[in-house]
This record gives sequence, C-alpha cells and structure tokens, in this order.
Amino acid sequence: MNAPWKSGMSAARDPFAAFICDDNALDTLRPVVAELGWAPEKCAKGGLRNAIQSLSVTSSPNILVVDLSECSDPLTEINGLAEVCEPGTVVIAVGQVNDVRLYRDLLASGIHDYLLKPLAASQVRDALNDAQAVFSAPKAHDAQGAKRHVSTAVVGTRGGAGASTIATSLAWLFSDEEKLPTALLDLDVHFGTGALTLDLEPGRGLTDAIDNPSRIDGLFIERAMIRANTNLAVLSAEAPISAPLMTDGAAFVQLEEEFRQAFEITVIDMPRNMLINFPQLLADVNVITLVCEFTLASARDTIRILSWLKTYAPHARTIVVANKVQVGMGEIARSDFEASIERKVDFVLPLDVKSATRAAKLGQAFVEANKSAKMAGQLRTIANQVLSTSDEDVETEEPAGKKSLLGSLDLKSLLSTSKAAKPSKPASPAKTKNKSKGPAKADA
Repeated sequence: MNAPWKSGMSAARDPFAAFICDDNALDTLRPVVAELGWAPEKCAKGGLRNAIQSLSVTSSPNILVVDLSECSDPLTEINGLAEVCEPGTVVIAVGQVNDVRLYRDLLASGIHDYLLKPLAASQVRDALNDAQAVFSAPKAHDAQGAKRHVSTAVVGTRGGAGASTIATSLAWLFSDEEKLPTALLDLDVHFGTGALTLDLEPGRGLTDAIDNPSRIDGLFIERAMIRANTNLAVLSAEAPISAPLMTDGAAFVQLEEEFRQAFEITVIDMPRNMLINFPQLLADVNVITLVCEFTLASARDTIRILSWLKTYAPHARTIVVANKVQVGMGEIARSDFEASIERKVDFVLPLDVKSATRAAKLGQAFVEANKSAKMAGQLRTIANQVLSTSDEDVETEEPAGKKSLLGSLDLKSLLSTSKAAKPSKPASPAKTKNKSKGPAKADA
C-alpha cells in the first residue's frame, strides 16, 4: 500500500476516500474533509470489507481511511486490502482496540497510521495533513534525478560460515543506522533464515514470485514483502522440502529489477548453489561479500568461487570476510589462507558465541542486539565499504590479479602447518613453510 511514491502516480486518482462503520465517526470526519477541499461524499458508510469490494472495481485514491471496527482479525483481513490497493496509496486505519502491539503490527504491514475511536477533529486533521506530506516530500527528491542503487550479494563459501548472520546485519545497518530504504532477499527458498533471524513470518511472497514471475510488479513487491522496520523490507520463504525448486531464475531477476526501483539498497543472501545455477543474478550486483572460515574446505571453495567470480562477475567488487575466527584455533593460519587464495582477507570477524546467542534469543539482527560488540563495529565498517561502491565506481575497480586455480591449493602443506606444534623460535614457521613447498614443486 505505502509503496514508494513516483511522480505522476496520483494524477488519475481521487485524492481521498473513506469507509467508516458508524455515524459518529462519519460526522467527525466529513467537516475535516470538506475543510481540506475534498468531497465529503467520499466518506462512505461501511468498513474494511466495503473498501475491498469497492476498490476491486475502481482505482485506489491517494489517501484512504478504513474502519477496522467490524474486523475479527484486522491483521489478517488487511491483506485483502493490499490485494486491491495500488502502490502509493496512503492508508489510515480507524479502530476501537487500544493495543500497542496491534498498532505496531499495522504499521509494519504498510498502514500509515492508526486512529483510535472516538475520533476527534484535531486528531483526524493532523493525520490527514501528515498523509498529504507523503506526496509532497518525494517530489523534491525526484528533482535530484535518478538515485543511486547499491546491490550486494552475501555468499558463504561453506554452509554454516555465517553468511546469513552477516546479510541480516548489513541490511539492518543500512535501514536503521543509515536510514536507507533497504530490501533483504533471502534466496535459500527451503531453509532460509532471513525472516527467522528478525522474528518475522516469511509468508508466501517469494514462492508466489517463483511460481508466477509475470505477477511481479510494484504492487506485488509491496504486498509480498514483510516489514522489519520502517526502512527494511524482507522477502524470504520456508517452502516445503518436498517441493523442489523449479525455476529458470527469471523471477529472481525480475525481483532484483523491482528492488532497484523501490529501494536504495538490496542485500541478497545468496546460497552458493544459487550462485552457480543462476549466474545472471550477479549482472547488477555491485559488491559481493564472500564469507569464509579458516579451514581447509573453505580455502578450497574460496579459491574456486573467486575464480568463478572473475569469469561471471568481473564488474563486481569482492570483499572477503573470514568469520568465526578463534585466535590460535583455526585449521589454517591467516597467512597460509591468504597465500592459498592469492589475495588478502579484508575482514576477520571473531567467534562470539555469547553475542550470537543473545541475538537469537531476542529475535534481532546481530548488530541490533549487540551494538557495542567488537564484531558489530567491524560489520559497520563492511557496511561503509559497500555503501562507498556505486554504480559508477565499480567500473574503476582495479583488475583482479592472477587468481589461483584449485590445483594451486597445497592441502598437504596446509595440513602439515596446521598440525605442527607451536615453534620455540620465531624463525621456525618460515623454515617449516619453506620445507613444505619442496615436495609440491617436485610433484609438479
């Protein structure tokens, strides 16, 4: 309902309509409507069901007031209104249930405001003036020209590396601290945790999009996505594991295109199998955040994915993030890991079980639940690096150096280094490393 406003969107619409259940509320509303220059006749008798029936055959007004007094389950029934409302309609709900949770849930569903009965003229006037401001504010923004859009895909080299934790945290930082309209797309259709991490019900939006790509438009995006906060909308799924993913990827590409129109930031939580199966998804991605661990398996797969990205996404900047790192406890030392992948690891995030547990219990993103944690500070730095990359400056990214092929990963050398006892002298590690390279060259 409250989708991003676009110039010219309201030209062919009525400015106002209301569907109110009782006469007392109508008597309060009509004089205020007339005072604002609208037709009092647009205040009709009837509640939410009447509004849905009427708007199913007529265009939506710019501002819509609906009465929820006759609804037994307002949150469920409001979805029916989303089905018939066009993008950009500002909806004000009226009801008689004084419940803070209901108020917050209604705002999260896309309602602009909720007024409690009995209505007061001053209360109605303020709400309608505030709704009008929604249409005036974006016009100045439009004058700035086409806005920048930054898209980042977060990919884990191995399952359990923590890519989803980082994706939800980045999305939260963009939306909450940077105040940027942000979309979080969780492409793990069967086992995604994007909505679960933020204590949200994923809904059927993503599975509906996969089944019917032709339905994807601004109205679909508005109805299907779940609000985590004012600026963050989430599209996730928990598809039945008995139903395999049957798509050519067209739905995902269309979703990305709609996100570019409706949001300033897109964060894609992209499982590595989706990366390989649908390389077209990276066509408009500016930054790829590759999440790895200091393990043999992760080193192998980091090499393979970096090589793949060089071929299929040469335009995108790649940030390598090592996660869940314990000092002195990894299978591979950082220096050996960087030598094997032939590039630096940009960020090293420590293992913080206590903070992760706290976030899970609160149903919040890691950075929201642990704002002062060391890892939260590093995630903010990652977010700033993503934001510093625009559609223009990704083209000036320096060309990547010669990437390592899978055969360049000397597993025998790394394994011997990781199992070796701590040296008594500082010079020992270098000697061990030099010795380990001998057999590798002989084999070659």
